[in-house]
Amino acid sequence: MSAEAPAAYLSGRQTFMGVELLAAPGALVPRAETELLGGTALETLQRLLAIGVHPLVVDMCCGSGNLACALASRVPEARVWAADLTDGCVTLTRRNVEHLTLGSRVTVCQGDLFAAVGGQGLEGRLDMIVCNPPYISTGRLAKDRANLLEHEPREAFDGGPYGISIQQRVIRDAPAFLKSGASLLFEIGLGQERQVQGLFERSGAYQDVRIVANAEGQPRVLGARKR
Repeated sequence: MSAEAPAAYLSGRQTFMGVELLAAPGALVPRAETELLGGTALETLQRLLAIGVHPLVVDMCCGSGNLACALASRVPEARVWAADLTDGCVTLTRRNVEHLTLGSRVTVCQGDLFAAVGGQGLEGRLDMIVCNPPYISTGRLAKDRANLLEHEPREAFDGGPYGISIQQRVIRDAPAFLKSGASLLFEIGLGQERQVQGLFERSGAYQDVRIVANAEGQPRVLGARKR
């Protein structure tokens, strides 16, 4: 039996962190669970504001632009770059930036991870990178999670053979863009905390690895600071 199309695709709207976003096929519908990542990022930005920093932020794998738009809406002092690879995500993010009149504070870029923001003068300047990457293994998408692909794009879910291919690349390349002490935050899949923590620790470029659990006690956000 085929899964029903997401309600947000039918209505063309989805609320995320209190912000009304446009929704359309070609980009993942923002999930309520991702508000934990958004809230963790917001706390980090508020600490920066408290010491007089106007943060520079990248939302990597931005999808519909939900994190970029929500953070920019809640923290007007922040300047945000939203980056994704696919036409569908970039088009919808640009529509959401226009819909929310955030064009002066959110820049939308297209490309393969950090190639999207290369040439923007961000090397060594970012205060935070936030990333909700695809984190389901290719094998699971061929089996018990195949229903996810009936309406939403594979690129939003397929995290490679072990579900952590994007995290590996982002953790490797982010230090060139982060300030010392700046944060890299991920949403993670259930049971991935040890794998992703190991990636941070083996890189040698990070400290203060932090795991954030949801209301059910499940680790769903993991981050660290650049040394």
